[in-house]
Amino acid sequence: MGRKVPDLKPPRYLRRRRRLHERFVKKGLESFAEHEVMELLLTFAMPRADVKQPAKRLLAEFGRLRAVLDASLDELTAVHGIGPVAATGLHVIRAAATAYLRQTAEGRALLEPRDLINFWRLHFDGLRHEAFAIGYLDAGYRLLPDGVEILQQGTIDHSVICPRDVVAGALKREAAALMLAHNHPHGDVEPTESDRHLTDVIATAAETVDARVVDHVVVSAATAFSFRAMGWL
Repeated sequence: MGRKVPDLKPPRYLRRRRRLHERFVKKGLESFAEHEVMELLLTFAMPRADVKQPAKRLLAEFGRLRAVLDASLDELTAVHGIGPVAATGLHVIRAAATAYLRQTAEGRALLEPRDLINFWRLHFDGLRHEAFAIGYLDAGYRLLPDGVEILQQGTIDHSVICPRDVVAGALKREAAALMLAHNHPHGDVEPTESDRHLTDVIATAAETVDARVVDHVVVSAATAFSFRAMGWL
């Protein structure tokens, strides 16, 4: 009897990931279902494993791709088949995508409410606590170097946000305009009376150094509010 010829065909899961990669190169993500996008991401986070079932488990657990990428390391590793390396890989993918989108936004004028909302939603992406921030802009409404300053994190206490600190930041950067923002990760984006009062106080203080507050936006993952769009600035 002759010797049996070994099957040199690569495993099925390797053939599948190769097809996913080739399809992405030819057509981009437009032709992908959400579970296929999740599989494609996992091929980079889990380079030596079959990723089809882990991808399905992640979406079954979290519902959407965004929710998977927003999940903590502990939440990810609680899913069967997802180890610390794969969880960290997904966090790296999310962080790189966020940095790319943020840097793209920073090269453009930030004046229209839609652009400001997109910028701050990217900046606050993944935060599970409240934060209040100032963006310092040049005369063309482009973000200055070191142009974002977080004034407070956690539950926002308006009484400890000092307009003099904002003015000092504007002078240090020679800013011509300011944008204010804070996030409501789990709540309504409707501004409070304290939000309106603080905005007025900061706008008045900024005028003393010839800087203009162009907007104050409140963002959550699902919705947003713009003072400028409402005619309040």
